[in-house]
Amino acid sequence: METYQALFEALPLHQTVLANRFVLSPMVTNSSTADGLVTQDDLSYAERRADAAPLQITGAAYVDPKGQLFEFGFSVAKDEDVAGLRKLAQVMQSKGAKAILQLTHAGRFSSHTLQRDKLVYGPSPMKLHAPFPHEVKELTIAELEELVEAYGQATRRAIEAGFAGVEISSAQRLLIQTFFSTFSNQRQDRYGCQNLENRSRFGLEVLRKVQEVIDQLAPADFILGFRATPEETRGTSIGYSIEEFLQFMDMALEVARIDYLAIASWGHDVFRNQVRGAGRHQGRLVNQVVHEALKDRLVVMATGGINSAKKAIEALEHADMVGLSTPFITDPEFAHKIAAGKPEDIQLRIKPEDLSNLAIPQASFKDIVPLMDYGESLPRESREVFRSLEKHYEEERYEN
Repeated sequence: METYQALFEALPLHQTVLANRFVLSPMVTNSSTADGLVTQDDLSYAERRADAAPLQITGAAYVDPKGQLFEFGFSVAKDEDVAGLRKLAQVMQSKGAKAILQLTHAGRFSSHTLQRDKLVYGPSPMKLHAPFPHEVKELTIAELEELVEAYGQATRRAIEAGFAGVEISSAQRLLIQTFFSTFSNQRQDRYGCQNLENRSRFGLEVLRKVQEVIDQLAPADFILGFRATPEETRGTSIGYSIEEFLQFMDMALEVARIDYLAIASWGHDVFRNQVRGAGRHQGRLVNQVVHEALKDRLVVMATGGINSAKKAIEALEHADMVGLSTPFITDPEFAHKIAAGKPEDIQLRIKPEDLSNLAIPQASFKDIVPLMDYGESLPRESREVFRSLEKHYEEERYEN
């Protein structure tokens, strides 16, 4: 227990104090209704994990149907969504946790929009070939203005539903990140790729609008989080550098009172990622660079591949919180077992007969298992159990 004591130190966050450094990170279960309403399966899953961590972030809630990341994810795009989201917030906070609603627009990485509409939306027109040939339709300035308003309305709904905060996700190639990226953004208007200011504009407008709504409608202790990937690389090419990202964060903190930054990306053990771009930070840990730059201004969360007590304490060396998603699926008592001095009891392997006790829906994770395969935070046999659940999507879906 002595070794892991830092994980159980209290952490001030805005006007609250978290009991420890663990965070239940976002994970879409693919168990909402087809039109994005919260189901009893969503509630049961959340209730089973209500005591897992003092800060809990929902899976991606889409602010606009054109930006729906995964099928059977839940929506915050319409007022009809509020009643179910209110139940979700109540369940997540039933044992004292602070529940955060993650707000997303997936842009050209919206797998569900692609399957449904055979096209996706982004900063610039593109022709892509995977998983089948399709086009990226360029968002007009009018559509971008509508999306900024959609984020504001989604924040209003989160407040009405009783969430303790919202998280704006720009990470892992979602829409806000693609505007910042020179890989994805080739426009020439005021949201274009000509300079850092223009590439930052859409993200800053979203944050400014969300902060305005918080100031007008939210309680004083309402939390605002931001999730981002601090460097974008493809081989030796750089979509944006960590230095540019830190400049963006300087601007973001001028327009919004961001309480925490969650560092997220693709790959194995993301919290160990090193800066790849040339410059004075090359080869250093991404988390270390970001934490050193921002630690006096906001709380920094490490994520990605943290599935053991040893990894959690390692990640905390360059962060203030550690976010876990897949380990809390198979073992909601993950943090409690470490606190009890029994990290060896953590269960990352499950069998089909464990699903009921863990409140895992019989139809779940159909879009998430490939991402689990990519990160490999869970052993293969557990991923195969989840993969087998996809067959249930062929059966009659949930009733509201």
